[in-house]
Amino acid sequence: MSTDFFDELKARGLVHQTTDEEALKKQLNEESVKLYIGFDPTADSLHIGHLLPILMLRRFQLNGHVPIALVGGGTGMIGDPSFKDAERSLNTLDTVKNWSDSIKGQLSRFIDFEDETNPAILANNYDWLGEISLIDFLRDVGKNFTINYMMSKESVKRRIETGISYTEFAYQLLQAYDFLKLYETQGCLLQLGGSDQWGNITSGIELLRREKEVQGFGLTMPLITKADGTKFGKTEGNAVWLDADKTSPYEFYQFWINTDDRDAMKFLKYFTFLTMEEIAEIEKEFTEAPEKRAAQKALAKEVTTLVHGAEAYEQAVKISKALFSGEIKELNAQEILQGFKDVPSYEVQKEDSLNIVELLIAAKIEPSKRQAREDVQNGAIYINGERMQDVAAELSDADKIEGQFTVVRRGKKKYFLLKY
Repeated sequence: MSTDFFDELKARGLVHQTTDEEALKKQLNEESVKLYIGFDPTADSLHIGHLLPILMLRRFQLNGHVPIALVGGGTGMIGDPSFKDAERSLNTLDTVKNWSDSIKGQLSRFIDFEDETNPAILANNYDWLGEISLIDFLRDVGKNFTINYMMSKESVKRRIETGISYTEFAYQLLQAYDFLKLYETQGCLLQLGGSDQWGNITSGIELLRREKEVQGFGLTMPLITKADGTKFGKTEGNAVWLDADKTSPYEFYQFWINTDDRDAMKFLKYFTFLTMEEIAEIEKEFTEAPEKRAAQKALAKEVTTLVHGAEAYEQAVKISKALFSGEIKELNAQEILQGFKDVPSYEVQKEDSLNIVELLIAAKIEPSKRQAREDVQNGAIYINGERMQDVAAELSDADKIEGQFTVVRRGKKKYFLLKY
């Protein structure tokens, strides 16, 4: 167990707020602590907004502590109001159960539930929230909190103006009860969360103090903001998922390689397990020659490898290089599918002519035959990265990558995919 673990978390910028910092630091340095983070299943996959808390669990485990990943099978049916502008839509028990199972699988890629010395623990709050009666809950939990105390929480205050249901208002009591149950069943003394969770975390500590007369601890991480003001975790308005079927490793890699210069060093500290010395070396190189993008390359490599594995990282780099150089023929069908997932595509029919001009019209790559001929003759049309200037040319089997795809480029950047 590292005696400077807490100081390293601070050096990385991962500590936003703590309750009783000195006592927590002493506890972490002197003994193995059980800690938890909750993950409410609001979709069938976690996304990169969850990555910081997941990696925090991993950091604690690597330093000899016991992480508890709490899947919110119960709370996920209600929805946390923290810093949300509107009421969440409610999901069915079956939906939440399926999502909970998916999330369990994803968490096991990052934290070790089989470790011989300090295995991580997986829990689901539906196990206790699904069984407790309303009378018992009001008597055992509700009596510990005044309405004034609950209304003073920032997450509630923000919603009072626009309206908050009793369901979401009571969410902080459910999360407080989670902390109590994890203390009773696992001896858990520390809860982690994003800075928006501070109100919920302190409610749990209050419940532990009143019911068990023990000191619980809370630690929040900063909410991640991007230098350009856009929301972290979105690209072209879509969430970046940890599931390779929802966000391909190539798209995932692209998200990190395109990190703003102003965010790159901060994200290296947040999202990688490079040592602070290694990060300082990268920073030196990055400061001296920002155009070489050393920080973004290191970030994209570390995070893509961590989430999808070394092979997927290598593949993402290969696709990126092929697209940059135009060497499309270097790619196999699966790589083509990743690299050109979002470009317009056309399913070539058996009766379609394979003449280049006719195909450009059929696939709606060109608006007219005249324009198609002109673009071909002027060298604006590329087939799998190679310029095609013969208007009489026909596509052959050699132009079909693994018999499945042909990549057409018009001009410098407009890509289209022909599928067979």
